[in-house]
Amino acid sequence: MNLDTPQLIAIAAALGWASGLRLYAVLFFTGAAGWLGWVALPPGLLLLQNPWMLGASGLMLALEFAADKIPGVDTLWDLAHTLVRIPAGAALAAAVFSGQTGVDPATWSAIAAVLGGALAATAHAAKATTRAAVNTSPEPFSNIALSLAGDAAVPTLLWLSWTHPAVFFVVLLLSLALGVALIVLLAGFLRGLWTRLRPRRLGAA
Repeated sequence: MNLDTPQLIAIAAALGWASGLRLYAVLFFTGAAGWLGWVALPPGLLLLQNPWMLGASGLMLALEFAADKIPGVDTLWDLAHTLVRIPAGAALAAAVFSGQTGVDPATWSAIAAVLGGALAATAHAAKATTRAAVNTSPEPFSNIALSLAGDAAVPTLLWLSWTHPAVFFVVLLLSLALGVALIVLLAGFLRGLWTRLRPRRLGAA
């Protein structure tokens, strides 16, 4: 399969955005799709289909799947991965253009790294903020529902970027708008909640 520049951009954007949601799912699903021959991975992503890499990313995927379903643990997991998802999203996006012909790999890799890092940061911030806000509710069902939605979103976005790039870009723009709105609204909610709880904690102390 010959990938043209718009499709490469779509794949880079999908890898960046999805890495902010589920990094290990991105690594495993992308590598598995290449290993099974479902898609032709760009040269810079061929490492992901190595059996050892698939084993490692599959193990981390299983751990993340479980951790993301437990209120409180999911927030700690997100916090621990703040410094992992964003650079990984940038690196994966840049790798899409590594070894490509017909484009300037160095220039496009640099552009993709900036794009991928920014998308990963936005997705991660939206996810972490939303899950932290949902964790203020005592019932676990909304938390699990949101986690399952994230599990489904990653393979869907990756599939769209390879098969329907134009549709993917529409979905990405809508996701960006929703993500920014959630960050703004829920960050304010969390700040207000912290302000209300802080005097009580100080008084109890």
